[in-house]
Amino acid sequence: MSDVIKNKYDFVVLFDVENGNPNGDPDAGNMPRVDPETGCGLVTDVCLKRKIRNYVEMIKEDATGYRIYIKENVPLNASDKEAYNSLGMDPAQVKAMKKNDPALDEKVRDYMCGNFYDIRTFGAVMTTFVRDNLNCGQVRGPVQIGFARSVDPIIPQEITITRVAITTEDDAKKKNTEMGRKYIVPYGLYRAEGYVSANLARKVTGFSEDDLELLWQSILNMFENDHSAARGKMAVRKLIIFRHDSELGNAPSYKLFDGIKIVKREGVDVPRSFEDYNLTIPSEWPEGVTCICRD
Repeated sequence: MSDVIKNKYDFVVLFDVENGNPNGDPDAGNMPRVDPETGCGLVTDVCLKRKIRNYVEMIKEDATGYRIYIKENVPLNASDKEAYNSLGMDPAQVKAMKKNDPALDEKVRDYMCGNFYDIRTFGAVMTTFVRDNLNCGQVRGPVQIGFARSVDPIIPQEITITRVAITTEDDAKKKNTEMGRKYIVPYGLYRAEGYVSANLARKVTGFSEDDLELLWQSILNMFENDHSAARGKMAVRKLIIFRHDSELGNAPSYKLFDGIKIVKREGVDVPRSFEDYNLTIPSEWPEGVTCICRD
């Protein structure tokens, strides 16, 4: 792997959805998530990180150092046991072993960070199985992503759909079609903001320059291999990266984020495409900060 990152980064992701549900709320019948006070749409950080994990897993195919810890059909404790087994440790003897090796917890943590990309990136709570003595610790990851929020209010629509395939033979004698419903957002432009801490990368997880480039690649492509009828047409439109010249940063994140302005074009009342917006990115930034745009 390449060297651990030495620079702090902040970033803004702009993505949109057309005739789809970007992130359904299971507590509201899978309706698109909405801030009830403003009417703006929401997409959770968990949803976005899932897309990134899926892309990394698809590209790397469980290559050494790039496995995924939080994944479908793989119990977490199976990965935790693997860490102990690889270090020649018996979970039942952990307490006794710690008396002779105070650095035991760090060895287990470092194994998990070195083998699982998402732990090295986002961190993880690996204390779920304390009763089985499978405690791999808590890792605070250097990469953090907030909720995405739509630039303008959205109005989710409930669409009635029909199908000609009837579920049961008895129902087939009574009717020719069955009814169903799905929610869509006709159009929404979403903005998410994130942070990359070089300090945490150096002290805790070892997040490297190669890991960082993979993160940017994953964000730009996180919807490209995740298309479905339910999610409609989703695409990342712009990734704006702020690179600081130091480990702890050269300017507050909020000041950088506030410089990115997105407003509807004149004469547009109801946006229906990315071209209905004007994106303004200043040409000058605080000293020690470089702005990089990728799309």
